[in-house]
Amino acid sequence: MSDTKARILDSVREYHLEKEPSREFVPGVSEIWPSGAVLEPADRVALVEAALDMRIAAGTSSRKFESRFARYMKRRKAHLVNSGSSANLLAMSALTSPHLEDRRLQPGDEVITVAAGFPTTVNPILQNGLIPVFVDVELKTYNTTAERIKAAVGPKTRAIMVAHALGNPFEVAEVAQIAEENDLFLIEDNCDAVGSLYNGQLTGTFGDLTTVSFYPAHHLTMGEGGCVLTSNLALARIVESLRDWGRDCWCEPGESDRCFKRFQYQLGTLPAGYDHKYIYSHIGYNLKATDLQAALGLTQLDKVDDFTAARRRNWQRLREGLEGVPHLILPEATLGSEPSWFGFVITVDPDAPFKRKELVNFLEERKIGTRNLFAGNLTRQPAYVDAPHRIVGDLTNSDIITEQTFWIGVYPGLTDEHTDFMTSSIRDFVAGW
Repeated sequence: MSDTKARILDSVREYHLEKEPSREFVPGVSEIWPSGAVLEPADRVALVEAALDMRIAAGTSSRKFESRFARYMKRRKAHLVNSGSSANLLAMSALTSPHLEDRRLQPGDEVITVAAGFPTTVNPILQNGLIPVFVDVELKTYNTTAERIKAAVGPKTRAIMVAHALGNPFEVAEVAQIAEENDLFLIEDNCDAVGSLYNGQLTGTFGDLTTVSFYPAHHLTMGEGGCVLTSNLALARIVESLRDWGRDCWCEPGESDRCFKRFQYQLGTLPAGYDHKYIYSHIGYNLKATDLQAALGLTQLDKVDDFTAARRRNWQRLREGLEGVPHLILPEATLGSEPSWFGFVITVDPDAPFKRKELVNFLEERKIGTRNLFAGNLTRQPAYVDAPHRIVGDLTNSDIITEQTFWIGVYPGLTDEHTDFMTSSIRDFVAGW
């Protein structure tokens, strides 16, 4: 490293500390965010160093992150993309690849998912001409059950795509068994659950494909970013092709002839010897991330275990502090799981003398940030009212979530002071009724 570069990076560390906001917490005045990135001097230095080196496209940091994250997630392959939403799109689109031959998903095939969740788990199903089959969830875990999924399997069912709700694993081992017994693909949306365990095994390791988001609210951040992981090398190759314009070539950026037969291919009806760098085997996208994002991801990955521990600690403190408060349905971990929590979910009992809106307004007035459980019942959202879908069973709990559920933060930037103030505020509100 040159002396000039070293001086710049030292100044960046000093600058970060100067810009660090005051950590003094004033109850009711200081904002308590429900989610957020925890950024330290090393994170800012990593970003600036990548910029100084002009690593503005996907390159060495991207490949290094993919390798390290795949090892952490115990998957053979990881492909970095520009968002968690893109990761979901790629994962589902990969299952429609002609390379899968008879197992390829076709328009009109059905994919089982949940009604109460985030849109980008469901959007790729519709974007690929497939039919979402919606099932309900449980109120305390906010996940569906293996029993509900089994009941939803029909003659057109070809896949299951479900998210681990707010870091709380669904019954993924049992669902994976249902998928295997019925020759279905399983996609785990692990965007909220990096570090979560089910039966002692990391979530994201049960399905054919797994997706992760690196948006600032999530367990690790790159600002924007996401990842598709798999241990199936055929699916990994399809994901890579779809991410990289749909090309057939697998050369890294800056490479020209990794396979040593760049001008020896004959595919489609192209002339023999057509440049393999410009042969396309899928109708794809350009969804790559950059080395600037990956550089930040690498420093964040160093802290993932600490982040997970903090999330669990904050969740547990809230859970213990709110135990016994009337009119509230408190969250519970799925049996056999150890969640890396994304948020602390609260449902106002439908028979309570107050509504969610009144409690949320009270908390927001005290600068305690709240969020709904994403879209609630997606079938009631304007974008999906006329979208093709099937519903199995009722969606009673999804409707309750739409009307009565919200969540507050547990992210690592919160302290005991924050969680205790959230607890006391909720207790103060409920005591007034």
